[in-house]
Amino acid sequence: MAPQNSGGGGSGAWHDGQGSNFDMNDIIRQGQDQLGRMVPGGSSNGIFVIAVLALVGLGLWTACYTVPSDSVAVVQRFGKYLKNVPPGLHFKLPMGIDEATVVPVKRQLKQEFGFMTPGSGDRYQTSQPGNQTRETQMVTGDLNAALVEWVVQYRISDPVKYLFEVREPGETLRYVSESVMREVVGDRTVDEVITIGRQEIETEALAKMQALSTKYAMGISIDQVQLKNINPPQPVQESFNEVNQAQQEKEKLINEARRDYNKVIPLADGEKDQRIREADGYRLKRINEAEGDVARFSTLLAEYTKAPEVTRRRIYIETLQEILPGIRSKIIVDEQMRGILPLLNLDSHKEVRP
Repeated sequence: MAPQNSGGGGSGAWHDGQGSNFDMNDIIRQGQDQLGRMVPGGSSNGIFVIAVLALVGLGLWTACYTVPSDSVAVVQRFGKYLKNVPPGLHFKLPMGIDEATVVPVKRQLKQEFGFMTPGSGDRYQTSQPGNQTRETQMVTGDLNAALVEWVVQYRISDPVKYLFEVREPGETLRYVSESVMREVVGDRTVDEVITIGRQEIETEALAKMQALSTKYAMGISIDQVQLKNINPPQPVQESFNEVNQAQQEKEKLINEARRDYNKVIPLADGEKDQRIREADGYRLKRINEAEGDVARFSTLLAEYTKAPEVTRRRIYIETLQEILPGIRSKIIVDEQMRGILPLLNLDSHKEVRP
C-alpha cells in the first residue's frame, strides 16, 4: 500500500498500512545514537572515524585494478612513466598518485576509410560523416577519378610509444594511411586500380605505411591493408560500367578463341604426328622388303650361276605352281604339235592333255 501522510503535527510520519506510524526524525536520531555508542568519544569522534573509513575505502577502491588478458597496463606515477603491467589483478598507489592506462596490445584494431561499421567503439576507426566522401576521392596516374574504399588492420606493438611519442596516434595513422594510399593510387592507371593492380597496391601501401609508422615512432604494427570497393565518380558511373562491360566481352571472346585454338591445334598436331609416324613405318617397310628381295635375288643368282639350266627350270616350275591354281581353264599343248583338233571344246573346264 502506498504511504500516506498523517494529519498530526506536520512531522511527516509514514503509515505502514497496519495503523503504526514511523517518524523519520526519530529513525535518524536513533541511528545517530547507536553510531555514537559504537564509536568511542561521542558523536564528533564518530564523524571523524566515518570520514577516515570512507577515505580508506576510497583508497582501496582506487588502488586495485584489473588488466584484461589481451592488454597490458602502462603505469604512471605523478604523470611519469613507471612500468608496464601484465594481465591480471594488480595494485597501485591510490588517490591519483599512480595512474594505469590499459592498452590492448594483443587485439587487432582496424580503421575504415569510405564506409562505416555500426557499433564501433573507437572514434578513429571510421571516418567522420562529412569526411567519408573526401577520403575516397582520388586521382589515378592517367588523370581519371576513382572512389577508393579500404581498411587498415593494425596492432599496438609498443604501448609506451603509442601513448607518449605521438599525440593522437589513431588520428595520425588515418592521415598516414590516406596520404600513402593517394600516392600509391596516383602511380597507376584507373584500370590497374580497379582490376589487375589491387594486390600490388595493397602490398606497396602496407610497406609504406609501416615505414612511416616506424619513422614517427607510433608504436604500431600494421598487419594488412585491404582494398574494398573501387568505383568511378557517380557522374561517369554508367559510362564506366559500359567500358567495363565491353572489356569483359573482349576478354570473353579472347578466352573462347584460345579455347578453340587449344582444342583444334593439338588435334591437328596429333594427326600430323600420326601421319609422319605412318609414313616412317611405310618407308621402313618398303626398305626392309627391298632389302629382303635383294638378298633373295642375290642368293638365287649365286645358285643360278652354279647351275643355270636347273635353276631356270626350278624357277619355271615354281612360277607355274603359283599361277596355275588361279586359272579356271587349262590347255596344255605339246610344243611339237602343229595344230589343235577342231572338236576341242574350248568352253569346257576339262584339261586337255596330249
